Amino acid sequence: MTFRNLTRRREIGANSYLLETGSHRIVMDSGMDPKHTGFGALPDFGPLPINSADAIIVTHAHHDHIGSLPVLQNRQRNTNVYMTEPTGEVGSAMLHNSVNVMMKQREEHGINEYPMFTHRELDDIRAHWIYRDFEKPFDIPGTDVKCSFHDAGHIIGSAGVLLRENGHSLFYTGDVNFESQTIAQAASFPEENIDVLVMETTRGDHVRRPDYTRRSEKERMAAVIRETWEAGGSVLIPVFALGKTQEALLMLHELYEQDLLPEMPIFIGGLSTKITVLYDHYASRTRRHYPGFRLLEDIKMLVAPTKRRREINYQTRAIYALSSGMMTEKTTSNQFAWKILENPKNTICFVGYCDPDSPGGKIRWGKPGDLIKLDPKLPALPLNCRVESFDFSAHSTRESICDYAEKVRPKKVLLVHGDEPAQLWFENRFRETLPECEVIRPEMHVPIELW
Repeated sequence: MTFRNLTRRREIGANSYLLETGSHRIVMDSGMDPKHTGFGALPDFGPLPINSADAIIVTHAHHDHIGSLPVLQNRQRNTNVYMTEPTGEVGSAMLHNSVNVMMKQREEHGINEYPMFTHRELDDIRAHWIYRDFEKPFDIPGTDVKCSFHDAGHIIGSAGVLLRENGHSLFYTGDVNFESQTIAQAASFPEENIDVLVMETTRGDHVRRPDYTRRSEKERMAAVIRETWEAGGSVLIPVFALGKTQEALLMLHELYEQDLLPEMPIFIGGLSTKITVLYDHYASRTRRHYPGFRLLEDIKMLVAPTKRRREINYQTRAIYALSSGMMTEKTTSNQFAWKILENPKNTICFVGYCDPDSPGGKIRWGKPGDLIKLDPKLPALPLNCRVESFDFSAHSTRESICDYAEKVRPKKVLLVHGDEPAQLWFENRFRETLPECEVIRPEMHVPIELW
């Protein structure tokens, strides 16, 4: 079996990987790079002939893992796609939203290749989506490969992928969290008889402070929100619609129930509401904390979202958990920031990853009084509000991922889904802790012999 990296760049972007064994081909993930547009945002599917794949496997529904799936399926028209049921249902909602976003980008920026797929095409390709449960192995028809999914603890439905073929095995982590979050339980991955480990390296260049605990981080955020409330201001929490919104809502509920927050209304946006409906649908059917707890029904402070789209109005002493997490132009959090940024009574709380070049990144690492361009076509605003950052990442720390790899002790480790410094940190660590293991940083399209 050989491995090919189909991503165009060594960074966090359009994840997609090709496995070839004899005449058979399996694709793992089909993402789209959120930092690029047009064809440059896609994986390079060049080494994969049209209608030649035996299977496509999707680990979870984040854009950088599922965003180009309709494009891939149009090239592989009769190929079945395997994923967990929550990944498929949430992924469908995310992909339909992508169509709407691409239509706007075509109109506003003249990107002629958009939309790369339509709502109707999305409905049609779902006929080839096949759902599989965690830890229930299944055969990939026409091959000698057996597959199983294992809970990755990242977002709803997220899975690591174990592939076995004729006594050999490969495990692909996808995005993983070995620590419990407020909703998601920690990952549950196999630790024995794994020959090849393909692992994410997202946080390889991130050093967590020694005294960190998730509880203390929650309490610190509660203190910031209380201080903002006492000042008569409001809090904007930029969140990703999938995963981070639901995590933030349940954290805020916990803090309120513990009398660490005053009673204040919480507002969320339209796409976040759609995804939260699906989280609630699977509230009793997924491996999670608070089984049966329904966010939209059971959180007292949450303002019921309206069925019709309308502008979210600013009011004092309120919390706005709005997407996108990086405050990208034209998104709800970006547009709402115009009502937050200039007022020193307000606070913006960042709770997840933010690209330094994004509008959110410029705010997060800006200094008081800096002029912030929320939109290149509009005037800059002074950064007068308070800005705080919190570590509630849905990705494992680099140390936790290393601990897992060092338990598994594979023959080969392939480092993916990370920027250059992050991958280099893991490579250097494994040279010391896994000296017998071959550590590989796959270049685009270069075949790597696995066994």
